[in-house]
Amino acid sequence: MAELFERHDRTRFEIIAYSLGRDDRSEMRYRLGKAFDRFVDLHDLGDMQAAQRIHADQIDILVELKGYTQHARSEIAAFRPAPIQVNFLGYPGTMGADFIDYIIADPVTLPMDQQAFYDERIVHLPDCYQPNDSRRRTADKTPSRAECGLPERGFVFCCFNNSYKITPKFFAIWMRLLAAVPGSVLWLFDANELVRGNLGNEARKAGVDPRRLVFAPRTGVAEHLARQRLADLFLDTLPYDAHTTTSDALWVGLPVVTILGEAFAGRVAASLLHAVGLAELVTHSLAEYEALALRLAIEPMLLAGVRRKLNANRLTHPLFDCARYTHHLEAAFTRMWEIFTAGGGAESFAVAPIAAPIAAELQTRISRHPYAACPLCGSAEHAPIIAADCSKHPDYRTDLPPVTKWQACKSCGHIFTEGYFADEVFAPRLADMLGHEMENGRRAAAPIVARVARHISPLDGEAAWLDVAFGNGALLFAAAEWGFRAIGLDHRQANVVALRQLGFEVHCGAIEDLAGSGRFTVISFADVFQRLVYPGQALAAAHRLLREDGVLILSMPNKDAMLFNLLHANQANPYWGEVADCHIFGRERLYRLLREHGFAPVEYNVSERHKIGMEVIARRTG
Repeated sequence: MAELFERHDRTRFEIIAYSLGRDDRSEMRYRLGKAFDRFVDLHDLGDMQAAQRIHADQIDILVELKGYTQHARSEIAAFRPAPIQVNFLGYPGTMGADFIDYIIADPVTLPMDQQAFYDERIVHLPDCYQPNDSRRRTADKTPSRAECGLPERGFVFCCFNNSYKITPKFFAIWMRLLAAVPGSVLWLFDANELVRGNLGNEARKAGVDPRRLVFAPRTGVAEHLARQRLADLFLDTLPYDAHTTTSDALWVGLPVVTILGEAFAGRVAASLLHAVGLAELVTHSLAEYEALALRLAIEPMLLAGVRRKLNANRLTHPLFDCARYTHHLEAAFTRMWEIFTAGGGAESFAVAPIAAPIAAELQTRISRHPYAACPLCGSAEHAPIIAADCSKHPDYRTDLPPVTKWQACKSCGHIFTEGYFADEVFAPRLADMLGHEMENGRRAAAPIVARVARHISPLDGEAAWLDVAFGNGALLFAAAEWGFRAIGLDHRQANVVALRQLGFEVHCGAIEDLAGSGRFTVISFADVFQRLVYPGQALAAAHRLLREDGVLILSMPNKDAMLFNLLHANQANPYWGEVADCHIFGRERLYRLLREHGFAPVEYNVSERHKIGMEVIARRTG
């Protein structure tokens, strides 16, 4: 929810948080503390004292986020400290209390025909009731399958719901799926030893080897998100389905199959899938659920199509559009206040979807997704160093911020921007179109390939070269000309299609999305590394994908070059005004990062393609 609080319109709302839990000094607690106008700790106050404090703050709308869940203190709301009180998010059902006026829902989770069963008045948001944080952090390192106890090969079904949500009917379906898909495993949340034992016994009764159940231990949120990339398909439960667990899976590109339940608690996953444009993954019976899960497991092209659609929709559909969501929620709060000030009691209503003119107005300025911490070391301590005019850059548009703000990590010294743009923000440049200036590109790429060939012989028939963000294809074509088996990777669909038509193996997406290990002999990041949101995450993926003696080639501007610093001293350094770059590396900091991720630098060169550029070759170790 953090991004929701960060996005509230402070010209219309004052946002105050009342914290009931202990300060865990986590990154999220720090971020939330900065997101509110005031952050008030009520942990040590009794219920009546807490209610008196809220009342003294003259709160207009009190949002109850816990309901009757663990560690809830609903007695505070029972004292009626605010004129309007709302049940939201934490408890997917009616609180059955006369001191709660409204419940926030949507047409899928809670249809209006259910009003008779709710003491609260139902309020519909137009897309989905659940806010999602598009700025949430995923760990840089994606663990290997072996590190997670998964087999190196085989389909991975998963369900990370709490174990109390698993019912005999669904577990029986899962066992039949394991029996129908040879070599597959079921990856579950490791609640405790008793759960492991009971589920293992039930698997044995169903004729399934208990060793095909793999249990994921507790870990940090960012690390849990990262490991979900190893799964192939998330299987949901009923009558209580996956809520945040579904949005987590969808955020990292993991498809979810669900059944539309009868009550709010069993309809959340369906709402989330509708909001991300994947309604085809919502089934309506146990038989349909089982059949769809089996088809996705045994038809790789079908599953790949779903994954592509999810990755395309993730940043274009409403589910993770927090700006749109915030506008709708604020409209709901405004309507509640209007009804109250008019002297009426609470009444059900639906918020209209954001109007086209308003949507266009919201989109006239695209902002960066802010880094909550250093993208390399995770430290929250950093200081601004320069704000540079980027309005003269060729990639600049008037809907982008005219200034690029750079900051330095106080812990590791890394220099990075205040945030990053989504890939979709920038239209493909002519220079990045496949085949552009082919002969000039060939001549520029040839020295790079020649240097790599001194370390890895292209005469080795297994010497596979993966070029990340291959752009115009110059380096990739030169590698193929030398005798390497050249493979492309790019997020731009048009380039992927064009390269595939030329007979090359090519993948669409990010390097973190590629499965397997030891597949490549060479991986190149030519003039792209400084644009990656989390470079360490890309290096971790490269380490996994390279064979033991494989090499990495990187090219980018060098902050340590004397010319870079002379230009900076004269306030004439154009690199500070880069629009799409997220990082600036010097040789020393780059070497340190490479070593941290299992690479040993073996060769340094001055780039022949760009001013103030460097090219580094590093060998995989460990």
